Amino acid sequence: MRIFSVIAACFALFIDHAPGQSSSAANKSAVFAGGCFWCIQPAFDKAPGVIKTTVGYCGGAEANPTYELVGSEKTKYRESIQIIYDPAKISYDQLLDIYWKQIDPTQSDGQFTDIGPSYRAAIFYGSDEEKKSAEASKQKLANSGKFKKPIVTEILPTMKFYPAEDYHQKYYEQNPEHFEAFEHGSGRVSFQKKNWGDKP
Repeated sequence: MRIFSVIAACFALFIDHAPGQSSSAANKSAVFAGGCFWCIQPAFDKAPGVIKTTVGYCGGAEANPTYELVGSEKTKYRESIQIIYDPAKISYDQLLDIYWKQIDPTQSDGQFTDIGPSYRAAIFYGSDEEKKSAEASKQKLANSGKFKKPIVTEILPTMKFYPAEDYHQKYYEQNPEHFEAFEHGSGRVSFQKKNWGDKP
């Protein structure tokens, strides 16, 4: 019986490390703020290599912030998205490429019709490597000449990320009609088409 238990344990260990099996320990996370967090979630959800996205709040100091508190504009929190991804399938630089196409990087007071501190765009870096990648990506966009105005999106050290309330998660799936009306009404969709075509 003991021999059988040892064999079973070895077999389980082999399965856990079998080729092609993804290890959660290898996954990484990225946090971006891009105005309305509902609107930046779909593009990341569609990206191969992204495992999970969660909308929430980052950049403030108060514990357990709520939507009402953040929306009061009395904190430093920004509506944000946390992305868990497999770096073997999608790189941080590729996530940055997706991010730039979701925002107006020349707007400093919010995003589109969402105005206020909680809607300001930012890349929250979690390491020196991410900071360098973000700065290089921002400079590349500035050098591209795509935008006539300066690129003003901030690059900030990450702080604790708090998930938003359940009714905000995957809002584009929970309330597709309202989401589509809001996305178009804000001017975000027309801005994306003008500057990026149909790219995600």
